[in-house]
Amino acid sequence: MIIPKNHHGNSTKNSWVSFYNYEASQVLQEYRVTFRTHTPKLFPMARPTLTKLWKDTREQTNVNITPQRLREWFCVEISELGVQDRYIDAFCGRTSKSVLARHYRL
Repeated sequence: MIIPKNHHGNSTKNSWVSFYNYEASQVLQEYRVTFRTHTPKLFPMARPTLTKLWKDTREQTNVNITPQRLREWFCVEISELGVQDRYIDAFCGRTSKSVLARHYRL
């Protein structure tokens, strides 16, 4: 489990927790050894670099993938597995009621 610090700086978004599996744990451990930085962020990246990364990925794969589309996919998939909306909201950093029902139901 990853417990992030809340760096959003506003009251509408919150940092809760994230989970990962054994395979991801191994990769994260290798990453931390290889890419040691002076920041507590796991993936320190400037906004322009991140924007370019997503653009390059879309061009290389011919898949119109965005962080928002990944979030929507995650919400639908985990909901179909029976996870309650309030937990899905927490996984996505949302704490307001019924956000999932208003935006992500098919």
